[in-house]
Amino acid sequence: MKVPLLDLKPQYASLKKELDEALIRVAESQYFILGPEVERIEKSLASYLGGKYAIGVSSGTDALLLALMAVGIKPGDEVILPTFSFFATAGVVARLNAVPVFTDIDPVTFNIDPADMARKITPKTRAVIPVHLYGQCADIDGIISQFSVLNFQMQRPGQYVNQKTGQKICVIEDGAQAIGAQYRDGRMAGTFGAVGCYSFFPSKNLGGFGDGGLVVTDDDELGERLKIMRVHGGKPKYYHKVIGGNFRLDALQAAVLSVKLPHLDDWSQKRRENAEYYTRLFKDAGLAEEEGVLAFGKGNRVLLPKAVYKDVGPQNYHIYNQYVIRVEKRDALRGFLTGSEIGTEIYYPVPFHRQECFAYLKSDDADFPHSNFAAEHSIALPIYPELTRPQIEWVVEAVAKGLGN
Repeated sequence: MKVPLLDLKPQYASLKKELDEALIRVAESQYFILGPEVERIEKSLASYLGGKYAIGVSSGTDALLLALMAVGIKPGDEVILPTFSFFATAGVVARLNAVPVFTDIDPVTFNIDPADMARKITPKTRAVIPVHLYGQCADIDGIISQFSVLNFQMQRPGQYVNQKTGQKICVIEDGAQAIGAQYRDGRMAGTFGAVGCYSFFPSKNLGGFGDGGLVVTDDDELGERLKIMRVHGGKPKYYHKVIGGNFRLDALQAAVLSVKLPHLDDWSQKRRENAEYYTRLFKDAGLAEEEGVLAFGKGNRVLLPKAVYKDVGPQNYHIYNQYVIRVEKRDALRGFLTGSEIGTEIYYPVPFHRQECFAYLKSDDADFPHSNFAAEHSIALPIYPELTRPQIEWVVEAVAKGLGN
């Protein structure tokens, strides 16, 4: 049985009439940049996420870049972020000639370790980027608690000020993989920081027909700056008080997203159900053990995501953009699954501190044991909503065989 890592064709087939009509509507309007379609999806997403300002942009990467520009990150400023994430999280910091400061991850959730974040704060720190990796919220309360311990208090949404020194630190949430994830009484990922950033890359839970992204904020001043900087910093057109970029969401992507958004929660719930079924099968087969350790018992065990066992109350609603397990002999298993026509991916084989382009930072590899472990042992299995029970059963059987069980 062939099981791709992701198959978008069933989703398109189920919405073909509406999607085709939306694309034709844009073509007939000949209004391709910003305009009514973008305004419509921005309004819908602001309502869905509970953010005051939702501003469509050109990609998830540009969402992060624009957010850092809007909060005033300058050359030499330090920005703290987990070393284990998609490259854009660190790349946008370096593009502004700021200094990426890497933290290790929590060994259970793969997200930023708040205690390590606190240890990395210096007088040069201007921002922190927690990543809601794979669709599970980072420990927001843990981050806020660490700020409090260090005598920082929130002055404006997601912006913390040290009561002794006056130092300001902004929290920029990387929610590229987490639109619809919830934390703390149903509050959406991306709405705790000064700015929340999302991606509409086709593989995301809410994916377009190409690149697209979103920034969300509750801060009036930041909302206005984000809007202006999205169009090269011009207001009115051709008059520039600030420098921005070409960060506009196009109307075709907006129209596609407007069709898909009403289905997002159902798709995320189906991903959750698929994850729960994987877990039950792994446990029934005697393969699973809980995560949180830097070693395996027997070499044929599977470390499962913690949230698969039990969500930490309604505040931790995991939407499973990826379903990632860890196994001792990861590369051998992946080779076996590939030979069995089962799609997999490694997210991510090289943490930032090991990337050649960041060698100048002279990071100590020993400072990141949990990230190194994840990079060397993790593998993503198919989890998309249209995945069938027989396909999931086939994947689990293949994993068992590939591990020698």
